[in-house]
Amino acid sequence: MNKIIKDWNEIKINDSWAIFKIIAEFVEGYERMAKIGPCISVFGSARTTPDNKYYQMGVEVARLLSAGGYGVITGGGPGIMEAGNKGAQEGGGKSVGLNIDLPFEQNHNPYIDQEYNLEFDYFFVRKVMFVKYAQGFVALPGGFGTMDELFEALTLIQTKKINTRPVVLIGSDYWTGLIEWIKHAMLDLESNISPKDLDLIKIVDSPQAAFDAIEDFYKSHQLSPNF
Repeated sequence: MNKIIKDWNEIKINDSWAIFKIIAEFVEGYERMAKIGPCISVFGSARTTPDNKYYQMGVEVARLLSAGGYGVITGGGPGIMEAGNKGAQEGGGKSVGLNIDLPFEQNHNPYIDQEYNLEFDYFFVRKVMFVKYAQGFVALPGGFGTMDELFEALTLIQTKKINTRPVVLIGSDYWTGLIEWIKHAMLDLESNISPKDLDLIKIVDSPQAAFDAIEDFYKSHQLSPNF
């Protein structure tokens, strides 16, 4: 029992010191991203290969966004993230990578601007950066991480913790089942969301349509960077 208490006390001490590392990650992120200008966060799977149609769509939507004056923020790894950074560089815009060390995602991709190549140990700090500096969100097919990032953004918009921003999902084949489940189970069966919450999400099937959806949104909303 004494050993358990000693180990527990050591854990609590380590947790206290971890606060300083967390603060340091926030500070570095804020300083590196300060005044970056309007950006769109692009979410998607790290496992998507370059021959996949969604990788190619990721390149194209990021290229359109970049050429249209938006920076592109990704998780900095391979797959859709690499596609987003590659498209951003092709479009001549800012290419941001918010990297985190994962078992199958050890290195950042080569298409990130050096000054915007950030490293994180904490998912929650990284997610703040995805949202704080983004004026919109584009999600391509992905796994648990993509869903986590997508629903984080939707929750913050729904609860008005951030201004309303466009949330665009590319690939109706992939996303329609999820949206139908949300409507049937969350809304119709249990009333866990409001009908207007479904309006926060737009599904499209092409990079051009995704870009147009963001442009159309800002024809009637003020583009107000959150920095």
